[in-house]
Amino acid sequence: MPEGVALARDLVGPAMEAAIARLTPAVHAVAAYHFGFADAAGNPIRSGSGKALRPALALLSARAAGAPPDRGVTAAVAVELVHNWSLLHDDIMDNDTERRHRPTAWTVFGVGPAILAGDALLALAQDLLLEDDTLKGAWASRCLSAAVLRLIDGQGEDLAFEKRDDVTLAECLDMAGNKTAALMACACSIGAVHLGAPPTLAMALAGFGAHVGLAFQLTDDLLGIWGAPEVTGKPVRADLRARKKSLPVVAALNSGQPEAAELGALLTSPEALTEGDLVRAANLIVAAGGKDWAEAEADAQLAKANESLASIDLASDVRAELTAIAEFITARTW
Repeated sequence: MPEGVALARDLVGPAMEAAIARLTPAVHAVAAYHFGFADAAGNPIRSGSGKALRPALALLSARAAGAPPDRGVTAAVAVELVHNWSLLHDDIMDNDTERRHRPTAWTVFGVGPAILAGDALLALAQDLLLEDDTLKGAWASRCLSAAVLRLIDGQGEDLAFEKRDDVTLAECLDMAGNKTAALMACACSIGAVHLGAPPTLAMALAGFGAHVGLAFQLTDDLLGIWGAPEVTGKPVRADLRARKKSLPVVAALNSGQPEAAELGALLTSPEALTEGDLVRAANLIVAAGGKDWAEAEADAQLAKANESLASIDLASDVRAELTAIAEFITARTW
């Protein structure tokens, strides 16, 4: 695990618990369970609250601006609150019943309470930033709001794709750029923005995050088909079972290869997909080149991310840690 991720857990974890403690008791119960701070009965536990990747990047963006990492904690907490708002709502929209090897919050507390908890996290994130009543606080808030609007746009596109059989690869990449890369770009720049760093630095860091976000989504889509449950926290081939128009799937469907037609027919069949169907679909994606394309594109996006940092003056340790986290979150561990 990169050093920056471990530091983020140490600094941001307690700040996250303190932040959600401000929520009303009923909402706090759902949020604490979702983050892994409590069990369904409200008893304190330590099951882990995710990988702390976005908080780590936010702290590094503060360091990129010449500040110690603790100066980036508020921005890091805000980004992580927004990320988990999206997860709470995504689990409901995708009908996912498991996250981080535990039942999802909506299956434990109900759909309504889970939606409200997500909404509360979104409002709390902005509250934290706007408590800094300087222009810097407002800039950071605007940065986060812009990412949220793009994330909502991307999620809407993702839902719309479920009803279409003609999704292009360009549309799918655009969707991923909104749904995933926008918040990653925000995470990589918001610490610097909150400290009033020069726009050139903030923009370069955001560019780095945007490319890392696309590489991350490509990796996540690969894991959604071929990843082991102990790695993903979800059943194997979960994305195929849900017939998601993920990037490897769309690449295969648009490949022009003979296997594309069979894959399309399989995924649009009105019949429930059997385990044999899922295995066949995964094999067709490989045969049509979807898996190879996604792996190559993830590597290309990672290279572009590092190129984004080439034009700015960064401390060598900060540059190295940004690169290490990017490689860590795009590692394909099956």
